[in-house]
Amino acid sequence: MSVKSNFRCVTCTAPVNIAVIKYWGKTDEKRILPTNPSLSVTLGQDELRAKTSVAVSSSFSEDRMWLNGIEQSVSSPRIQNVLKEIRRRAHKRKSGDSKDDIGLTQHVHIVSENNFPTAAGLASSAAGYACLVFALGKLFGVHGEISDIARQGSGSACRSLYGGYVLWKMGSKEDGSDSHAVQVQPETHWPQMRSLILVVSDQKKHVGSTEGMQTTVQTSELMEKRIKLVDKRTEEITQAIKERDFPTFAKITMQESNQLHAVCLDTYPPIFYMTDTSRLIVRLVHAINDISGKVKVAYTFDAGPNACLYLLEEDVPHVLALVRHFFPPSKNMTDSSFVTGLKLDEIKPSSADIAQINIPISEGAVKYVIHTKVGPGPQVLTDPEGSLFTREGKPKLRSSS
Repeated sequence: MSVKSNFRCVTCTAPVNIAVIKYWGKTDEKRILPTNPSLSVTLGQDELRAKTSVAVSSSFSEDRMWLNGIEQSVSSPRIQNVLKEIRRRAHKRKSGDSKDDIGLTQHVHIVSENNFPTAAGLASSAAGYACLVFALGKLFGVHGEISDIARQGSGSACRSLYGGYVLWKMGSKEDGSDSHAVQVQPETHWPQMRSLILVVSDQKKHVGSTEGMQTTVQTSELMEKRIKLVDKRTEEITQAIKERDFPTFAKITMQESNQLHAVCLDTYPPIFYMTDTSRLIVRLVHAINDISGKVKVAYTFDAGPNACLYLLEEDVPHVLALVRHFFPPSKNMTDSSFVTGLKLDEIKPSSADIAQINIPISEGAVKYVIHTKVGPGPQVLTDPEGSLFTREGKPKLRSSS
């Protein structure tokens, strides 16, 4: 059966971004306006990406959505805000052209999947909402700045609308129209930059980011002091990126991560996102920098136990060898499955380095490692086989197990 002529579909991918200047707290929960600016690094989509197909058809009787093979409600305020704003701008754009009106009054079906664990502190909501907004924009012909629409789905999603190094401007207007993302530097600016994602847990976090932020803003006295520091740090790290100054970039990145989790601990009741393994990773990073005599690697943790390490390409083998030594994979896992995104020969740290690092060996504590680099923003997939809909317009649902 061929697809009916009024069935239209667009498929896109969008990247994960990991913040180096953290977003934690809102001044307006409804519009999702942040308490401070934030800055992130967009990661490569070969290893970490959301993929979304959106379609309209006169045969659809209601808006529907499937995420990772399971149908989800579209009634949440955030999904509704995104759909309403896309449709509003599409109606405004068409300017009475009846040819452009195709699909605007029809229901939309959404199928989305991630190639990494959802809700485990790996910025899945950011990639997901960025992908949804980008795909809907292409489907309905909405052009121009759309990161402010993605922000209404998930704050950090606005930063995933761009590649490279991205600033989410706090803005000052009450309606939030000037709170959107801008690219600070493209993904090609610092070609040596790499990232290692150390996955400690792929389970859903016990306190979601939205709930955690609300409680922190309401109860943490340290939060007020943090907000006063962020503008200066944002300026400093933006300059460090421009100058490719890794030691400064790394120091600010680690300080920001530490401060995020400090305000989480100062929240009442306290919020614990990092685990014992997370803290051992912090110790390992500082030990590597100490024995190297310079800052070679930086850690950052979002709202979860998984570490994102930033480092330069030349230091990947050294750092990865030490990670592999102190956090060896479980006995039933091979090196090739322990590290994705990188082909490795036998890697062994020097005995001199090992002797200077005083942390316990924790087998299986790091489930696997993802190696990636700085990547581009969302992409449109032109191959029909890449669609998450069948030729009949039905969702392709992979197993959710």
